[in-house]
Amino acid sequence: MTPTSQVTQATPAADPELAARQQFRQAMAHLSAAVNVITTAGPHGRCGVTASAVCSVTDTPPTLLVCLNRSSAMHATFERNRHVCINVLPGEHELLARHFAGMTQVPMEERFGWPIWDDGTHGVPVLRDALASLQGEIVDLKEVGSHSVMFVKTTCISVRTDGDGLIYFDRNFHRIKRSASH
Repeated sequence: MTPTSQVTQATPAADPELAARQQFRQAMAHLSAAVNVITTAGPHGRCGVTASAVCSVTDTPPTLLVCLNRSSAMHATFERNRHVCINVLPGEHELLARHFAGMTQVPMEERFGWPIWDDGTHGVPVLRDALASLQGEIVDLKEVGSHSVMFVKTTCISVRTDGDGLIYFDRNFHRIKRSASH
């Protein structure tokens, strides 16, 4: 720790659960994470959401988990369609991340009207220039607190070999330069 560093601890509050949630959120703000747009399409509609709560589970079979708030208006569409694409965003797509995070007033259908999308397996929107796109099927879903943890078995993976990354850290988007030596 540097001399100017400060350690913040939960202060006693009238509601200890509220204080614990706030402290947890503050701690999670310091967990850097890749920014993804998770998309789905099918008989129950087409939608997408920005998510950083995504991680690998296993490579045998290739499986990821995606956490989605159950109060999200799109939750039921993902759960019912079952087919999704995890689009790992490159650095130049901060505005797209903001659109799918609901930080702008751009309607959902307009977001998919831009010429940056291809139709993947089962018609799921795949971002053409994603750093990686992982199409798959939700094979299990667990409810944990306010969120659903969706386990996605991948069926089609595409990976770019260039481009900068986009992460979310300290409640802000940050472009991460790709190292020249890889």
